[in-house]
Amino acid sequence: MTDTHPELDDLVLPFAVEPLEARGRVTRLGRLVDRILERHAYPGPVSRLVGEMVVLAVLLGTSLKFQGRFQLQTRTDGAVDMLVVDFEAPDKVRAYARYDGDRLAELGSDATPEALLGRGHLALTIDQGAEMSRYQGIVALEGQSIEDAAHQYFQQSEQIPTRVRLAVGETVNGARHAWRAGGILVQFLPSSPDRLRQADLHPGDAPEGTAPHAVAEDDAWVEARSLVETVEDHELIDPTLTSETLLYRLFHERGVRVFEPQPVVERCRCSRERIVGMLRQFSDEERHSMVGDDGRIGITCEFCSTHYHVEPEEIGVDE
Repeated sequence: MTDTHPELDDLVLPFAVEPLEARGRVTRLGRLVDRILERHAYPGPVSRLVGEMVVLAVLLGTSLKFQGRFQLQTRTDGAVDMLVVDFEAPDKVRAYARYDGDRLAELGSDATPEALLGRGHLALTIDQGAEMSRYQGIVALEGQSIEDAAHQYFQQSEQIPTRVRLAVGETVNGARHAWRAGGILVQFLPSSPDRLRQADLHPGDAPEGTAPHAVAEDDAWVEARSLVETVEDHELIDPTLTSETLLYRLFHERGVRVFEPQPVVERCRCSRERIVGMLRQFSDEERHSMVGDDGRIGITCEFCSTHYHVEPEEIGVDE
């Protein structure tokens, strides 16, 4: 029987390929992503989409060098019209999706992420707290995958050559099927800024016949990007293949250095205190309308499905 490595799941492993001046992170998510998807019992296509977003949020969120929140959120006209993944630095993740069951059924069980999302936008938000300005990047979703949207963001907003691979799938774990997910991100970070030059974005309204601006890609980046592009989905979710082994397969000819792995956990930010504080912000009329037939207010967290009962007097609602 092939050995699995559950102790190496739910970790992010930073790495550097110094001869190619490339850095990145690789992650394999086991119980973390399975708990999120199992709790919500999403249909298969929705689970895969949520899993991809969780992996991307983990790869990006673990790069934060401060205490704060990183959020990925989509708003689209597709069958899955909202996806939200919160990453609270340094290690906490939560996620949920909103979808139309009838439209999802029309698309079928083999619906692609592109078909599920439709058109809209992907927002990437960094919140460092009340005393700091929030940063938000927006990427238009026009039928592309989550991977492609991430590449578009880095090209437009960060202007750092970046390649991302994401994978989600089910594996047999004893008597039940379990979800797994994985991803790898590599970026070109040369010491010379001249080597970071990229082609200008298409101007859109340029006169007909205008030649697009072109810049040849750096050879080192072409090599790093091309190697990551060879990664197959099964390699990213295989419980018998460690992150270190995958990186060695990719970069052994150049040499790859790994750093201290960063654990990540599935953890919601909700609490009774937060719920009561949120309810107190509504108007008197709105708070009165929330009281149910049992004389209490019921609130269910969309992220973790925890149900809270709040007594009316706790939020200033009189008899």
